[in-house]
Amino acid sequence: METLNAISRWLNKQHVLTYCAGSHGDLWCANAFYLFDEQRVAFYLLSETHTRHGELIGNQANVAGTVNGQPKTVALIRGVQFRGEITLVADENAASVRARYCKRFPVAKVMKAPVWEIYLAEIKMTDNTLGFGKKLHWLRDETKLG
Repeated sequence: METLNAISRWLNKQHVLTYCAGSHGDLWCANAFYLFDEQRVAFYLLSETHTRHGELIGNQANVAGTVNGQPKTVALIRGVQFRGEITLVADENAASVRARYCKRFPVAKVMKAPVWEIYLAEIKMTDNTLGFGKKLHWLRDETKLG
């Protein structure tokens, strides 16, 4: 739990992630502003379904991605690699997630893009501020996502 708390604190200070999805031999990445939910251990983001990555995802897909800062020295490098499952949030939770997202990113109020959830299965954080090459690992203890 301490590992997840340390990772969560850092993720809540960042705001952009990169995620990659693939289907039928095609692969594409996208960047997005995110809201991190510590209780669900999930990212929420807005993205149109008609984009290249949106079409690859469909309604649900496995994804992998990263969150990183932009330090100028190696000693300050921190970043996260993750994998999980992305799904379109189409139930009653979508409105409350959108409200929380728009509170963090007010400009999103004018966006009509749907809400997506990346339900995380695994997180690996590199944190050189704890020592060069220090890794923190978190793995969801469920046997399957969802």
